[in-house]
Amino acid sequence: MKPYRTLFDKVLTKTDPERAHQQAFAAIRAAGPALSRTRTPGSPVHTMGLTFPNVIGLAAGFDKNAVGIDALGGLGFGHVEIGTVTGEGQPGNPAPRLFRLPADRAVINRMGFNNDGAEAVAARLASRLERRGTATGGPVLGINIGKTKLVPEDDQAAVEADYAKSARLLAPYADYLVVNVSSPNTPGLRSLQSVEKLQPLLEHVRSIADQVTKHRVPLLVKIAPDLADSDVVEVADLAGAIGLDGIIATNTTIGREHLASTPAEITAAGAGGLSGAPLKARALDVLRLLRSRVSPEMTLIGVGGIATVEDARERLAAGADLLQGYTGFIYEGPGYARRIANGAAR
Repeated sequence: MKPYRTLFDKVLTKTDPERAHQQAFAAIRAAGPALSRTRTPGSPVHTMGLTFPNVIGLAAGFDKNAVGIDALGGLGFGHVEIGTVTGEGQPGNPAPRLFRLPADRAVINRMGFNNDGAEAVAARLASRLERRGTATGGPVLGINIGKTKLVPEDDQAAVEADYAKSARLLAPYADYLVVNVSSPNTPGLRSLQSVEKLQPLLEHVRSIADQVTKHRVPLLVKIAPDLADSDVVEVADLAGAIGLDGIIATNTTIGREHLASTPAEITAAGAGGLSGAPLKARALDVLRLLRSRVSPEMTLIGVGGIATVEDARERLAAGADLLQGYTGFIYEGPGYARRIANGAAR
């Protein structure tokens, strides 16, 4: 058994998941200076007018507040997507809100977009820019924005204003920008995936981003695996019609089918988004459907259940241009990104 797998199964699974995350992330940040001197693994990927150091990125949710971007890049991630950031800072849902299902190599979370808010994150990114100066290298930076919980989802003008605040403050620092309408942990958020609400929202964010940047920042949307195939097709067609740069497939699922964990474990974890290995099949199906529907020029980022090099290659063969991991990183350890990047390149 690999040393990290032994540590995870024997020690970390007995630690509160959110506390374990905080401690692990603190250790990564502390090792940042040493990590930044390591060679980036894998081969470059050119898409959306950007050059990604390699194919694998860290999905939104790990670094919500932009506090460890470069240290995470030092672990081998070619891009790091921070967030989800909301217009206003918010504490998220009450703890406990993060749960492991080790038998399924899965995680359930109902974090609820806990983050410092767009103003605080923008200030942090400005400080990072000052520190870096003219330095080059490091991961491509994606910024994932979502709806503040207190903003009513049925007030389209308020929703657009909320996303616009984040876009206005954060787009100047983003290599690419993501509109998140697919987390299951903000009430009503997923209703924004209907094309009637999604189109004006995306167009508004696009307009705001263009107003505050000197060059065009690529804009993507992140969708749920729980959409019906017909809805996935509608989103794909909308993305093409309005000139979206890409789609991230997929977010977490509210489904609980075919799990190896006991009913008691699943019940104890409760509501929230399920990520990890059980998500793989549906995320792959959604990716294939999107690729069959969108133009070859549109970037697709495959995420959900990518734990091994074989998983990565399968997702690339299905039409992904880039990949992201989160739960795979948790279960596979600090060597995860390097293994995926080098294995996919071969």
